[in-house]
Amino acid sequence: MKKRLLPGLITLFAAQPALALDLMDTYEKALSYDSGIASARASFEAQQSATDVSKSQLLPQISAFADANHTDFESTGNSASDDSYKTLNYGVQLSQPLFRAQTWFQYDASQFQTDAAEAQYNLAQQQLMLDVSTAYFDVLRAQDTVTTAKATEAAIQRQYDQAQERFDVGLIAITEVYEARASYDDAKSQRIAAENQLNVAREQLARLIGEYPDDLENLRQNFPLGRPQPMDPSAWESTALKQNWSIQAALSQLNVSEANLKEAKSGHLPTLDLNASYSETDLDGARTPQQEGTQGVIGLSLNVPLYSGGGTQAGVRQQRSLVTAAEEDLKTTRRDVQVNTRSLFLTINNNVESANALAQTIISRRSALDATRAGYDVGTRNIVEVLDAERAYYVALRDYANARYDYVVNSLQLKQATGILSPEDLRELNNWLSEGARGIEATAEEDRTLEDPMQ
Repeated sequence: MKKRLLPGLITLFAAQPALALDLMDTYEKALSYDSGIASARASFEAQQSATDVSKSQLLPQISAFADANHTDFESTGNSASDDSYKTLNYGVQLSQPLFRAQTWFQYDASQFQTDAAEAQYNLAQQQLMLDVSTAYFDVLRAQDTVTTAKATEAAIQRQYDQAQERFDVGLIAITEVYEARASYDDAKSQRIAAENQLNVAREQLARLIGEYPDDLENLRQNFPLGRPQPMDPSAWESTALKQNWSIQAALSQLNVSEANLKEAKSGHLPTLDLNASYSETDLDGARTPQQEGTQGVIGLSLNVPLYSGGGTQAGVRQQRSLVTAAEEDLKTTRRDVQVNTRSLFLTINNNVESANALAQTIISRRSALDATRAGYDVGTRNIVEVLDAERAYYVALRDYANARYDYVVNSLQLKQATGILSPEDLRELNNWLSEGARGIEATAEEDRTLEDPMQ
C-alpha cells in the first residue's frame, strides 16, 4: 500500500494543463495593474518633491520687476506747473534668508516625511508580493478543495449506488440506503460551497492582476518544507526590530513630530533676511525735474516676534502631545512586530510537523478505508463506517495540501515581518512550481477502478 500511494502523495493537487500561469508572471502582472502600489509610488514621489519645496525656502529668491505709469498733473494755481509724463521703472531684487529657524526645522521635518514615505513604499512593495502570493496559493487551495469535494462526492455516490443495489436484492436494510443518501447529499452541498469559494478566490486574484487566469502552476513533488534558519526566534525578532518597514515608518513619523516641535518652539525666535535690489527709472515727456537714473539697494531685515495671541505657546503644546502620540505608536508597532515575528516562527515549525504527520495520515487513512470496505463486503462493517472512512481519507488529502500552502505563505510573512522579503524570494519559490502531472483526479480514478463489491 505504501509503495503504491507515496509516488502520488505530494502531487495529489498538482494537476494543471499546459501554459499555466506561474507566480512570477502573476507578480509582474500585479506590478503593472495594482492601484495600491501605484498610489504608494506616487505618494513617495510627491513627498520627495515636497522636500525640494521646503529646501527652496532656504535658498535665494530672485525676481524681476517692472512697472509703467502715466502721470497727468494739473496745477490749480499756475498752469506753467502742469505736466504730463510717463514713468518706467524696472530691475531685479534678491532676498536671502540668513536666520529662519522655523524654515530649517520645516526642512528637517520634510526630510523625515520623505523617509517615512519611502518606508511606506517599501512596505507596500512587500505587501504586494505577499498579497499576490497569498491570492495565488488561495486559488490553488480552493482548487484542491473543489477536487477533494468532487472526489468525496463521487466516492460516496458509489457507496450510495452500491447500497441501493444491495437493498434491491435484500442484502441490507433501507436505513443504510438512507444513511448513504444523506451522506451523498451532504457531500454534494460541500462541493457546491467549495466551487463558490474557488470563484471568490479567483476574484481576489483578478483584483490584483486584472484578469482571471484559468490555470496556475503548483508546487512540485520535491518541494522542501525546511525549518526557519536560524532556528532561534530571538534572532528573527532582532532582525525584525531593525529592518521591519512598519517600524521604520513609525520611527520616521516620530522624527517628523520632533522636528515639528522644534519648529513650533522656534516661533519665539527672530528672523533675519538679506535684501538687495537694482532698478532703473526712465521718464518720458516730463517738463519738470524728476528723478531719473539707476538705483541699487542692499540691506538687512530683522523681525522679532513679541506676541502672537498665545498661538505660539498653543502650537508648542500641540506638537508636544503629537510627539508623545508618535512615541506610543512606535512602541505599539514594535510590540506587534515582535509578537507577529515570534508567532510566525512557531507557526512555520508547526506547519512542517503537521505536513509530515499528515503525509503519514494519508497512508493510514487509505489503509483504514480499504480495510473498512473489505469489512463491509463480509458484513463486519456497516455503511456509516465506510462513508466516514471515505470522508476521512479525502479530508487528509486536503489538509496535507493546506499544510504545504500554509507553510509557503507563513514563510513569506516571516520574511516580510523581518523586512527581508524581496522579488528574489518569489523567484526562488517560482522555481519549485511546475505544471505538474496528474494529481488528485488520478487518485480518484484509481479509487473508481477498485473492485466493486457487487461485481
